Amino acid sequence: MSSAPNTCRGINRRTATALSKWEYGLRPDLLAVTHVYEQKGSPDIIVAAKGAPEAIAELCRLPERDRAEIRHAIDEMAQEGMRVLAVARASVPAGIARPETPHDFPLDFLGLVGLADPLRPTVPAAVQECRNAGIRVVMITGDYPQTARAIATQANLEVGDIVTGAELEGMSDANLKERVRSTTIFARTMPEHKLRIVNALKANGEVVAMTGDGVNDAPSLKAAHIGIAMGGRGTDVAREAASLILLDDDFTSIVAAVRLGRRIYDNLRKAMAYILAIHVPIAGLALIPVLFGLPLLFWPLHIAFLEMVIDPVCSIVFEAEGEEANIMHRPPRAPSAPLVTAGFVIWSLLQGTMVLALVAGLFVMALRQGLPELDARSLAFAALVAANLSLVLVNRSIGASIFPAIARPNAALWWVVTTTAAILAGVLLFPPARSLFHFGPLHGDDILVALASGLAALCLLAMAKRLLSPLLSASYRKPAPSNL
Repeated sequence: MSSAPNTCRGINRRTATALSKWEYGLRPDLLAVTHVYEQKGSPDIIVAAKGAPEAIAELCRLPERDRAEIRHAIDEMAQEGMRVLAVARASVPAGIARPETPHDFPLDFLGLVGLADPLRPTVPAAVQECRNAGIRVVMITGDYPQTARAIATQANLEVGDIVTGAELEGMSDANLKERVRSTTIFARTMPEHKLRIVNALKANGEVVAMTGDGVNDAPSLKAAHIGIAMGGRGTDVAREAASLILLDDDFTSIVAAVRLGRRIYDNLRKAMAYILAIHVPIAGLALIPVLFGLPLLFWPLHIAFLEMVIDPVCSIVFEAEGEEANIMHRPPRAPSAPLVTAGFVIWSLLQGTMVLALVAGLFVMALRQGLPELDARSLAFAALVAANLSLVLVNRSIGASIFPAIARPNAALWWVVTTTAAILAGVLLFPPARSLFHFGPLHGDDILVALASGLAALCLLAMAKRLLSPLLSASYRKPAPSNL
């Protein structure tokens, strides 16, 4: 390429005017673009062509010996990951009639241009993270096959069979459907090829996310389940057709979005499990005294207090919950998989039933031992609040063990726990508040019993979770194929 910034082999960009009627665009059978320029005061017009080396070689009518030499040079440049274009020019009289095709111009081959577009350093690790997460990354490019192979190797893609656009042209939809199951690289493709590939992946039942930035990418972006357009260099048409727009045009942002989506999904399920579980003892402790002729345990103010605890736990604690350690090491869930499964409901109800049995048993035992009604109510209520914390800790973790979740930091959790404990202590220690809640005074040994009840609930729930972990794992996530 010339070192002069505004000239290129006889074309002065300051004075040259492109004749829009004399432009030959990209075609499936000719991967080259040809422009015709005129210069003021010149009797000739300039023809400039650029495109795939094989297309330019065809336009220049090069002999096979020269084409073989060009292919050798292309292979050397492509192995370095360069995108290779060929350029050609011609000079013809200004009065010439417009030819039907660029083949009619006497084009001279000028040479090859290698364009280096290095990968971001974070891409290989992001591709590996996708592989760990069960997401297959497929490259669809218009580059030369050797260039695509070199870039794929740098990006840590599984380089296997390469399918070119020319091969796609000869494939039926059924053959393509089978071919896309194993092919990772599609080279020398046209926009219509991208659309066929997306539709073939969808026909195999796979969830497809497609990235693109050009006008010609719009059909495939629209056809994919999730179209992802580039916000920086992407065209308006691509952004309109897409479902998501990357502001930084970085592949790692897609992986980060997948990670965030999985964390939100996990936390939503955790919150739902907790809500189902905690309302079982609340409803049960409100009904049991009525059914068995015992003193009332809950008054409206008690329900209001518990709901004031439950709401922050769900809206603040679980929303702020960190991601699971294996969040990007498990397969995607099937789109048809329900958010709430039978196993999920059974486990939540079992949690609530265990807490209900523990607190109700403590309340009945306290009454039978002659503890006054107000004292028994305050003891059972304190035990329920402690057991509520056990439910939160158990549901913070998806796996069988709850200890990683306990060790995982969550400032919102301890803020809610501290606030709840302080309010409960104030209610139990401040006589007017205690009277308002119909509570009796709790002594040191009563407080220890309430805390021990919460600890017992935690131990029982942890053991039950470990025993039921196969059921929970099966009901949590079903593998589904996914492509990006």
